[in-house]
Amino acid sequence: MSSAATPAANGTTFVKPDTSAWKLSDLEMKETLGTGSFGRVRLCKHKNGTDYYAIKCLKKREIIKMKQVQHIIAEKNILAEISHPFTVNMLCAFQDDKKLYLVLEFVIGGEMFTHLRSAGRFPNDVAKFYHAELVLAFEYLHSKDIIYRDLKPENLLLDAKGHVKITDFGFAKKVPERTFTLCGTPEYLAPEVIQSKGHGKAVDWWTMGILLYEFIAGYPPFYDDTPFRIYEKILEGKVKFPNWFDSRARDLVKGLLMTDHTKRLGTLKNGVADIKGHPYFHGANWEKLFNRHYPAPIPVKVKSAGDTSNFEKYPESGEDRSAPLTPAQQAEFKDF
Repeated sequence: MSSAATPAANGTTFVKPDTSAWKLSDLEMKETLGTGSFGRVRLCKHKNGTDYYAIKCLKKREIIKMKQVQHIIAEKNILAEISHPFTVNMLCAFQDDKKLYLVLEFVIGGEMFTHLRSAGRFPNDVAKFYHAELVLAFEYLHSKDIIYRDLKPENLLLDAKGHVKITDFGFAKKVPERTFTLCGTPEYLAPEVIQSKGHGKAVDWWTMGILLYEFIAGYPPFYDDTPFRIYEKILEGKVKFPNWFDSRARDLVKGLLMTDHTKRLGTLKNGVADIKGHPYFHGANWEKLFNRHYPAPIPVKVKSAGDTSNFEKYPESGEDRSAPLTPAQQAEFKDF
């Protein structure tokens, strides 16, 4: 991978190092930042450098068991294709006998979820700032026919200067027209996903409506004890707003939460321009937003470049004693 300037997670533009020859033994493993069904994400540092990275370590055996080989390869291919100020960017990917590795930017500020929970809800100007950064991220992803499909506060990280970064592209998919897979988080699912009618880029604008509501209200608009009852409420499409909810934000949320996806903001003939031109974003300078010209409203406290205090603590994993994969199983990962 050649050196190229991409927006760094520490809020500056950094020159991507030449990672073409990187292998696991070059990296010094540090604390665990998160865990998932196939493995964990750890902080790491190149032995010859000072920069920190996040490395996603995925167990091949688990991926095969869950029939997710193509899914993981698709995620890696999408990460290899994207580079944007408001997405977590990948530096390289490699594998060994037992695991796959994705080396990503280390986004030091932790999850948006943590900041939202500690604040209870965001003031209108804070919600507007982050929603605007995400509009630019989705405009970019959709220009590449990528739908993300898993927007929620847990999948948003904050960089050292408090700007947003979308992480976890596990549900993202290259979809020029539409797809039929059911995936996502119940409170955020669009009606057309629940009804299995086939869905496309409009689902991301629906989730943007849910997120803006949650930012301002402190809870999602469709909520209940079971997924089934949540789905009923989503399909009914009645949104109740607290009386203090900003009127322009309310209008934007209603436009994004149109149950008929053909009438939803972001999918009409002007596309994303309808959202960027909405009165809620009156006066926004989108170019300055893209260049992270404005100071972010949530302060991120960090002591050093490898500080993990904004992440939960996880117990370390034991040694992997699983049997080696057969040659046929290894061959499943030849495209990674």
